[in-house]
Amino acid sequence: MKETKEFQTESKQLLNLMINSIYTNKEIFLRELISNASDAIDKYKYLQLTSEGKLAVKDYEIYLKVDKGNRTLTIKDNGIGMSHDDLVNSLGTIASSGSKEFLKKYKEAKDSEDLNIIGQFGVGFYSAFMVADKIEVLTKTVDDKAYKFSSDGVKEYTIEEDNKEDTGTEIKLFLKEDKEDEDYSKFLEYYTLEDLVKRYSDYIRYPIKLDEVTKTPKKDEKGEEIKDEFDEVVETKTLNSMIPLWKKNKKDVTDEEMEKFYKDKFSDYEKPFTSLFLNVDGIVKYNALIFIPSHAPYNLYSENYEKGLDLYSKGIFVKEKCKELVPDYLKFVKGLVDSDDFDLNISREMLQSSPLLRRIEDNIEKKILDKLKEIKNNDYDKYLEFFKTFGDHFKYAIYQTYGAKKEQLQDLLVFNALHNEKPISFKDYVSNMKEDQKYIYYASGKSLDYIKMLPQIEKYKKDGIEVLLLDKKIDEFAIMMMGDYDKKEFKNIASEESNELSKEEKDNLDILIAENKRILDDIKEGLNGKVDEVTFSSKLVDSPVCITTKNGLSLNMENTLNEEARENNFTDDVKATKVLEINPNHELFKAFDAIKDNDEEIKLYGSILYDEALMLEGYEVEDKKEFITKLNKLMLKSLK
Repeated sequence: MKETKEFQTESKQLLNLMINSIYTNKEIFLRELISNASDAIDKYKYLQLTSEGKLAVKDYEIYLKVDKGNRTLTIKDNGIGMSHDDLVNSLGTIASSGSKEFLKKYKEAKDSEDLNIIGQFGVGFYSAFMVADKIEVLTKTVDDKAYKFSSDGVKEYTIEEDNKEDTGTEIKLFLKEDKEDEDYSKFLEYYTLEDLVKRYSDYIRYPIKLDEVTKTPKKDEKGEEIKDEFDEVVETKTLNSMIPLWKKNKKDVTDEEMEKFYKDKFSDYEKPFTSLFLNVDGIVKYNALIFIPSHAPYNLYSENYEKGLDLYSKGIFVKEKCKELVPDYLKFVKGLVDSDDFDLNISREMLQSSPLLRRIEDNIEKKILDKLKEIKNNDYDKYLEFFKTFGDHFKYAIYQTYGAKKEQLQDLLVFNALHNEKPISFKDYVSNMKEDQKYIYYASGKSLDYIKMLPQIEKYKKDGIEVLLLDKKIDEFAIMMMGDYDKKEFKNIASEESNELSKEEKDNLDILIAENKRILDDIKEGLNGKVDEVTFSSKLVDSPVCITTKNGLSLNMENTLNEEARENNFTDDVKATKVLEINPNHELFKAFDAIKDNDEEIKLYGSILYDEALMLEGYEVEDKKEFITKLNKLMLKSLK
């Protein structure tokens, strides 16, 4: 006897929403129905295992069947099946609270263009009405009759007894007719179904099978092909991989398998720099495959680049490039995470507020950094290759978090150094410091060549004191945020504060400054505000002059900040407090004795010395024409 029942009010609203929704991702209906089929097989397997042999063991499978003539797609499983009451409670009714919550979330998701939330509230079956005008469900449980559920998803459904030999469920979808902007016929094509299974359900643990029909030319008795006549060949194929690589035992997965997976999954022609196979089982439970590329992705620094790891739940694809799984400074990392604790179709709101997601992110971050430290300790040359490509991301992380990432990242930083052919770490620097050395010294500039030309570096070369060479714009900013390493402060050799003089040396320098006050004042006046102070240097060896700075802002930082200001159309210039330091032992300064009473000539010579100092620092002379005029004037004077 056929029963006809009406859907509840909220169920009608939901059905109407599904049928007339603006979901662009209609294809996920197949994922939902396959997931339901997999769950049904899981339930049967559990009953079978606990039935003491009363239930038969099956060759479990999910079978897709296409009938193009009748425009039907059937999803069949040999799982637990449904009883009459199950059909009423599961397909004919959705709990009102669940319906209301789904409808509320749908509106929020629609407003935020996050429409992939089907399944979150147990409405996966209803998603099939997005592509079907009518659905028939033929099902049988282990201890009940077979029943057929039928509905067009409008306001009512029918249930009647039917015939079915084995337990399980067959869901037959009568696909909608194609529209100008909607192609429903594609869901009857082998290649479309194969693609959808591969994309969403590749790692369902049971085989998902489909008959592929191919045509071969028909031949006559002589074996010759008959024109325009074909034989159909039907071959049943398994569409899914079933066992994902990350679910296997780690010891059974080779480096070659990891490399192939990475290249295939992420379309990279090069093997990864390194990979991590994670199987975490504790407070946080998840499986993951993490890859660090051997080269920067082509669009890594573009606005369109999307970071994130692919997210799976129980082997079922949920979200591509889930940005909540990796911190920004590791945005170049690729991979995937699979956790049984996640629900399908997690919404953006739920992802952002998920404590589990944050714990997984923290755990993955730690695992990646531990792996990099291991490589750094065991294969330093290999690590330097990584750091050359991605090291700046760590420096930016320290700077942008105001030093919060210091403890995590400081031992992964390496820098070029004055007395070393290869970049060195802070730990290497500190372990080789001289016995009485208090500071970690560094010099910054536009390039390594310019830094090595700095006049201030001569003293450190002579005394054999190591100096870190910071040639990237971010370097000095990161150093400032760190403040120290192993309780050793950082000192810029081009800062006035880096002078370490004994009392006797300081007294002698003060006497020298007092004796030459007129010369120093004339030079400062002649520079017309370009420097804040003119004094004598205790750090120069061969060079006649240098520029140092005060108050923590170097010339390099001044230049970097002003460049960024111009790029962002800001007009306020950042000014470092500049000090022109003169080498009192250099022949050029001794020559000042001949003109010590000629204020104008002192200003002229002082101006040229300032321009020379600028060039040695790697910066352009501000007024080239004026510089040439002054230089020519001095040359003419010397030739007369």
